[in-house]
Amino acid sequence: MSLIAQGHSSKEAADALYVSKRTVDFHLANIYDKLQVNNRVQAFRAATRLGLIPFEPTFGHTRGDA
Repeated sequence: MSLIAQGHSSKEAADALYVSKRTVDFHLANIYDKLQVNNRVQAFRAATRLGLIPFEPTFGHTRGDA
């Protein structure tokens, strides 16, 4: 979820984790179900609200800038 929260696509997360995109999508679907959400944005908001992942605003930065 942390890679997805950073804005990476399922394919990018899969490549970084050495798994298939299908595996990432499978786990995301399970996360959505457990958090009772429908998409990545809702999952990110729910996970940060619940303290499952830290929220570190990076205003004005893109993934490659930090």
